[in-house]
Amino acid sequence: MITQAGPDERKRVVNAYREAQDLVAQIPKTDEGARPRIVACFHRSDKYRAFEDIACVGWILTAIEERVNEGDLPDWRKLRKVVKNAVKLLSDPAPTLH
Repeated sequence: MITQAGPDERKRVVNAYREAQDLVAQIPKTDEGARPRIVACFHRSDKYRAFEDIACVGWILTAIEERVNEGDLPDWRKLRKVVKNAVKLLSDPAPTLH
């Protein structure tokens, strides 16, 4: 969805991703690991998805990032690279000098 998003849609995803990052930073990890953070992101994503708002992607990306960063999934390092590449797609391309 990120690669097919137009500039305005991508901006909505970026804003949602940043908001999600701020939220998870406020939720401490518990004995359950990142689960409370992940659940919070899915809850917010569901609200956006109900209105077919692409901002849900930013929340899901953060949830996936939190889960992968726990480091206990098979091939989690490979998954982390995929997540980092998806996050890079959200950043504005560097201006070119002519």
